Amino acid sequence: MNYSVKKMSGIFSLLLLGFSVQAQNNKNLSLDEAIKLGVDNSKQLRQSAAKIAAADASLRELKDRRLPSASISGSYLRVSKPTINLLMNTGGSNSGGSGEQQGGSAAPNVKEAMYALGNVSYTLFDGFKNSAAIKSARYLQEATQLDAETDRQQVVQNIISAYSNLYKANSSVSLVKENLKQAHQRTVDFDNLEKNGLLARNDLLKAKLQESNVQLSLLDAESELHVANLNMDLLLGLPEETVLLLDTAAFRQNDTQIQGLPYWEQEALNNRSDFKAIDLRQKAAYANIKSAKGGYYPSLSLTGGYVALNVPHAIQVTDAWNGGIGLRYNISSLWKTGAEISAAKAQLMQTQAAQALLNDNIKVQLYQSYESYLVSLKKIEVLNVAVEQANENYKILKNKYDNSLATTTDLLDADVQQLQAKLNYAYAKADAVVAYNKLLQTAGLVK
Repeated sequence: MNYSVKKMSGIFSLLLLGFSVQAQNNKNLSLDEAIKLGVDNSKQLRQSAAKIAAADASLRELKDRRLPSASISGSYLRVSKPTINLLMNTGGSNSGGSGEQQGGSAAPNVKEAMYALGNVSYTLFDGFKNSAAIKSARYLQEATQLDAETDRQQVVQNIISAYSNLYKANSSVSLVKENLKQAHQRTVDFDNLEKNGLLARNDLLKAKLQESNVQLSLLDAESELHVANLNMDLLLGLPEETVLLLDTAAFRQNDTQIQGLPYWEQEALNNRSDFKAIDLRQKAAYANIKSAKGGYYPSLSLTGGYVALNVPHAIQVTDAWNGGIGLRYNISSLWKTGAEISAAKAQLMQTQAAQALLNDNIKVQLYQSYESYLVSLKKIEVLNVAVEQANENYKILKNKYDNSLATTTDLLDADVQQLQAKLNYAYAKADAVVAYNKLLQTAGLVK
């Protein structure tokens, strides 16, 4: 008796553990939470962050060029004993015109030499090249940040679409399961009628075939649900076995009045990150032209240095400080700078053309997104009526069938139409949410 109790307790504990593990793998997920998780775990946004870091480093590099440059160097040299002939006249008289130096000193015994150099240079004027380059880099840095914002909005839209697909898959499974119960009960009822001789064998086979078709549809729906759930887990950085339980409130119809198309066009021009980014790139191109023109100007630098030299038995120099101003002009810039300016102007023309193209694309995208959302709202209205009509049609045919006024085929067709209408309505609600958020993204209003 005690052994049976212990065995049952062990089985009960295992069941509780299994339910606990299964519960741990389920996760309630709202749309806002999905967006936050997706943004935090997006590999695309990590790449955008790396581009921002590179742009920051480029700007810092150009700013560092304005700082003084300093260098120190030194050497210790071992040398062979040199042969030194002093050809200078030291003031002695030549005797007999022999050419030998009178009163000269012996050559020094030089075996080693040491020197140290220190230099500091600060550019006072470089033709505005570096200042213009810094301005260009700053514009590009801001443009890169706006590119990252564009990428973030695209990631958000992808998450919303994935959330919608998962909602569709869940709705499909739920509706098909409900229809399968109905089809199975119909088969049971028809089987009883056939056994009592009240139904033709052919009608029973039609009902069983309908149930089999619904079972196949359920298998397909469950497969799509598993794929959609896995895709969402990967997108959000969750364990692959996590079963996501969605918040259906996110797909309730929004009854707010939508603004007209001119409103969305103006919002896009004011808020689109990519439109702002290309405007900054155009400013950067103007700055690059100014930087290239700086090649026509000379450079002016403030310099200073220190020299120490020691050649034993020959010469020793200490405390040799120097300072001054240096002017440098590269003559070849007269014929080389023109090519740099032409390249910078060509880059500006490309940016201007891209801006005009983007402006047209924004208008097309807005029109498509706006029309898509309006159509999705109309579909919801139409499909809502269709669901009511399909339900009523099934009730009428069921009543006719019960009174032998309709065929089995009519009843089964009405059942299929009812299921399809419910699926279409559930899909339309999800599509409307995606379409509205796509419109927000196109207008640059995604938060």
